[in-house]
Amino acid sequence: MTVNLAAIIIDAADLNAESAFWHRLLGGSITKTENHHFLRVDRFPAFVIQRAPGHIPPAWPQDGAQQMHVDLTADDLASADSAALEAGARRLRPADDADLAKHQGARVYASPAGHPFCLRSA
Repeated sequence: MTVNLAAIIIDAADLNAESAFWHRLLGGSITKTENHHFLRVDRFPAFVIQRAPGHIPPAWPQDGAQQMHVDLTADDLASADSAALEAGARRLRPADDADLAKHQGARVYASPAGHPFCLRSA
């Protein structure tokens, strides 16, 4: 038996803001319905941004509950950091938390809907 990951579902009160953020950061194409935006990116399972009017963003790292997070790698972490911030991410930890010379640690952010994600050196 083979089990494959088909999609990552991300709750958001504002579908447009959240799907636009992931699209700016990862590229790909978006297909929209009333309650879901489907982001298709080569090499990734689909990102599905699902309407959740009562969505409460996680308060991680303050309360310890992330709900979910996405790990991404980049061959140029400094450029990826700039791209993430320009796309609408907010930094959750100082940029110097990652030791780029040793390829250790990660830069940690939140998407517009508050979902944590990490950028690591490839």
